Amino acid sequence: MHTFTAVLELIGVNPFVQVPTEVLADVFSQAGRSKGPVRVHGTVNGKPFQQTLVRYAGCWRLYINLMLLPNSPRRIGEVLAVTLDYNPLAPPAFTCPAFEQALAQTPEAQLVFASLPPSRQLELVRYLARLKSPESLARNLDRAIGFLLGKNRFVGRDRP
Repeated sequence: MHTFTAVLELIGVNPFVQVPTEVLADVFSQAGRSKGPVRVHGTVNGKPFQQTLVRYAGCWRLYINLMLLPNSPRRIGEVLAVTLDYNPLAPPAFTCPAFEQALAQTPEAQLVFASLPPSRQLELVRYLARLKSPESLARNLDRAIGFLLGKNRFVGRDRP
């Protein structure tokens, strides 16, 4: 586990810290790659996190969201104590049995869903899996199937 301090910076509306080059080199070595998002874990000011390192505008950044650091957008310039290491665990898999059943009952929608890129499939499943009430799930299942059949928008997207 690597320990370092970093100044909280802002790009657009996103607070982040720069990860030291030697830490990045070790994380990439452990991950066996230095491209694409790289999962990491550690602490920010003693609070544990699991996150993804992302390369943006030529630099690798650890984004510091509100869950990691309360009021992070208002704390720009603060020096944070960070521990960081590669996280070999796969991200949690999202499932929504009700959506799987709805797809099974609508083969045309199932074909469209299967043709979507994996990231778009994950976006739909994650959205439905996080709904809390049965009423909200039922309403959104209808909208999701309608979206796949080209009838309406869903999760801010036009028809596929």
